[in-house]
Amino acid sequence: MNDFAPAELFDLASGSHRELFDGCVNAWEALERLHDYLGAVLRPGIRGEVEDGAYLTGDVEIAEGARVEAGAYIRGPALIGPGTEVRHGAYVRGDVLTGTGCVIGHTSEAKMAILLDRAKAAHFAYVGDSVLGQDVNLGAGTKLANFKIVPGTIAVRRQDGTSLDTGRRKLGALLGDAVQIGCNTVTSPGTVVGRDSIIYPSASVQGTIPARSVVSWKPPLRIRPAVR
Repeated sequence: MNDFAPAELFDLASGSHRELFDGCVNAWEALERLHDYLGAVLRPGIRGEVEDGAYLTGDVEIAEGARVEAGAYIRGPALIGPGTEVRHGAYVRGDVLTGTGCVIGHTSEAKMAILLDRAKAAHFAYVGDSVLGQDVNLGAGTKLANFKIVPGTIAVRRQDGTSLDTGRRKLGALLGDAVQIGCNTVTSPGTVVGRDSIIYPSASVQGTIPARSVVSWKPPLRIRPAVR
């Protein structure tokens, strides 16, 4: 079994843009294809609602039923899918693909990112060089770190403890369908989280998390009398 195969992480029998993963051995390969894929499928134009005060530049498609609020900034290439919301203060920084019913919310930033149907980064999130499966929800303040602070490319860790070099200098997280992440969680570059997993708030997560896992991070809470 390949821990990183698209079919292990995402339901590719349904949903939008599943063809982006055709032939991919590992899910991050879809990111390498993303720019060209957008160039092929984008139909630049506004078919949804864009409020006054939003700023769009480059090749941007706002699909029918999508809404972009005042104060959002979208730099193409970007495809904002049907029924998706890009809220006030959001920053879409290029090479971003969203499916149906997604949310890029207030002060959330996305670049080189794939959000499959109903994936949500609603509050204060960073989504860089990452793939969010269907029905993923990022709690407020979630950061998907994508860049190593030491030289070299990013390796992902298999569940058996071995590693695979992705050859990428930047890689955020691969989050399987229905992953739920609590507020103020940070994932290290190259983190993979299997389907239906839950990560509690304020966790620091790395490596590969098996499907249907619960991850908690609860250091002791110390309460002492105040000195006055």
